[in-house]
Amino acid sequence: MAVLLVLILTLLTCSLPTESRLYTNYYAKSCPRFAQIVQDVVTNKQISTPTTAAGTLRLFFHDCIHNGCDGSILVSSTPFNKAERDADVNLSLPGDGFDVVVRAKIALELACPNTVSCADILAVATRDLVTMMGGPYYNVPLGRRDGKSSRAAAVPGTLPLPTMSVSDLITLFGSRGFSAQEMVALSGAHTIGFSHCKEFTAAIYNYSRAEQSDPVYNPRYAAGLRNACADFQKNPTLSVFNDVMTPNKFDNAYFQNLPKGLGLLKSDHAMFNDARTRSFVELYAKDQSSFFYAFARAMEKLSVYGIQTGRKGEIRHRCDAIN
Repeated sequence: MAVLLVLILTLLTCSLPTESRLYTNYYAKSCPRFAQIVQDVVTNKQISTPTTAAGTLRLFFHDCIHNGCDGSILVSSTPFNKAERDADVNLSLPGDGFDVVVRAKIALELACPNTVSCADILAVATRDLVTMMGGPYYNVPLGRRDGKSSRAAAVPGTLPLPTMSVSDLITLFGSRGFSAQEMVALSGAHTIGFSHCKEFTAAIYNYSRAEQSDPVYNPRYAAGLRNACADFQKNPTLSVFNDVMTPNKFDNAYFQNLPKGLGLLKSDHAMFNDARTRSFVELYAKDQSSFFYAFARAMEKLSVYGIQTGRKGEIRHRCDAIN
């Protein structure tokens, strides 16, 4: 009798759905037009606002690497809670990423109410936009739930900063299960988008008594940056493209720039100058296919980091507010 009871309990356990499983065809029955709706929204948004792709990619990264891909970065602050998006490190996130998710959510709510999570929308929108910019296609398994909390106080120390050393970056990514090579591949996202002048001006203005700028910068490039950022103190939102060569194309030019001193951020230069990461930079600079393959695999891995599924999360009615 005891053996029979154990067998029955085992069968029941095995028949329960695994909450942590995601499927690429998750919405095949519940929202069959999901992929097409997201594709249409991101295409229209990118055409009208070309900065959308880079903004959405950065938004996705800041959501996932902090505490898992749960859409918590999308939540707005209230009088009772300061949300993640208002943490100091997130204040520079472009509004285009938020806007494209909101647009897709509205369209999906009309087609299949209370079905698609904001976290899934952000993950797929990011992939579609990367592909539109010429980057690699990669699979995005679906079934994430949206997180039920979003606190700015929990953000400090969880996101990579442009002034971090390679050791600090390796430690941060390693704590989330990513290797140094995966970290370098993900950094290739800097091939599109821009950075605010305030994030690198310390390296190009009055760097030392002997040098106007950090010697890792190409002198002509540093001079150009000083000219472009001349009014950054009056205009804190002043920004420069991360990739000076092909800023609107997802390619491997970012890595090709680093040996020439054309990296924008301190962390960019550090990856080329550190023995632990230099070989990966050189590989991706030489072989775009290797970069695309590594980036796609790293993004697939990032997209399922710290996910919430089943009863652990929720399907938000609005992406900017917890139910």
